[in-house]
Amino acid sequence: MRGKAIFAVMITLFMMTPVQAGEVSAFQSQQEDPRQPSANNTTLYIYSDGMNNFWSHFSNNDTDSVETFTEEDENGVITIKQRYLMTPTLDKRLSMEVGGEIRGNFNVYYSGDSDSTDNAGPCQPGQTPNDCDWLNITIFKGQTKVFQHTETPWPSGQWKNIQFSYFVEEGNETWDGRDANPLVEFTMKVKGDYQEDFLFASGTPGAFEIELGEKGSLLFPVDPASWEETFQEGGELGESPASEDTPGFTLVVASAAIAMAAFINQRRPETEE
Repeated sequence: MRGKAIFAVMITLFMMTPVQAGEVSAFQSQQEDPRQPSANNTTLYIYSDGMNNFWSHFSNNDTDSVETFTEEDENGVITIKQRYLMTPTLDKRLSMEVGGEIRGNFNVYYSGDSDSTDNAGPCQPGQTPNDCDWLNITIFKGQTKVFQHTETPWPSGQWKNIQFSYFVEEGNETWDGRDANPLVEFTMKVKGDYQEDFLFASGTPGAFEIELGEKGSLLFPVDPASWEETFQEGGELGESPASEDTPGFTLVVASAAIAMAAFINQRRPETEE
């Protein structure tokens, strides 16, 4: 009889022990979209179909994109305005580490003239001051301009690896898809003045190129606490989750109670004897 009692108590205790293996939140158990950020990937990549469609996301591969975007005009002005919006929209809340660095890394090529401040090319400050403009890379958080990097002109006909960083300020740390979807914008004006006739050719053709995918990226300093379920559900960063029973714990307790009741009912006839 004593053996049966010990066995029943052991079964009850076992049933009341939370089963950690099954405790996976809905946020964690979702099939992750590789285009969305994760704890192991916080780098945004830029893409284009080679026409006039531009987008960005957190996967380093996109079969719909070309490797390099190119625009050319031998004798005229090329106006570059490319807006790489996070697509699909960010589906997580991200909190950047205040003081952490957002790091840009892009490869850009141009041919022609991009400087209206000198007299070295077809863009003359006194005659055509609006035909050329330096390269500007701007980071937006939704509609809010967060940072702009301006790259001074480099020699025409050469690629340049452009790197920059921005320290996240307090008040700009939280990003989400509703009000703060990431966007990277490139603007520049390049002028070509290539001409040829039957005997001679002169000037330089205008061209702009930018490498995409892994060769065009923006690294975000996401706080590791961003991935906690409490923050994803709208709580404060690092906030402890509300006290609640382990999922399924109520069912386990009920099962334990039934087991104890069965044991007591089984024992009662023996006691009466």
